[in-house]
Amino acid sequence: MTMTDPIADMLTRLRNAVAARHEQVSMPASKMKVAVARVLKEEGFLRDFAVDEDKEVPARRMLRCSISYTGKKEPVLTGLQRVSKPGLRVYSKQLQIPRVYGGLGIAILSTPRGVMTGQQAYRQHVGGEVICYVW
Repeated sequence: MTMTDPIADMLTRLRNAVAARHEQVSMPASKMKVAVARVLKEEGFLRDFAVDEDKEVPARRMLRCSISYTGKKEPVLTGLQRVSKPGLRVYSKQLQIPRVYGGLGIAILSTPRGVMTGQQAYRQHVGGEVICYVW
């Protein structure tokens, strides 16, 4: 079965794993998912991530994300929202990059220079597709 929005599936898996207080979550890997996971790790929402070969199907790669928690088992990642969808793409210019929760959250953008946060895109004077908001 084909999936129409794999990034939304990734965000939903992360949201569900945080709600269930899981340490790790795994999902099928792609270049875009790995790039989003790299940004989430750089910003401290994920402890670590790795791309592994699937044991059942050797040709398939799996992305395994370790979720970051505070000392009291409170998740660092409290919310995720998909913005640009396959049916309605959302783009932003450099001066119109949205701020999430007044700067407490991040917007993840896909730019010509790669996947990065909204602040990094603003500093590099590029705009792009707004993938999601994370807080």
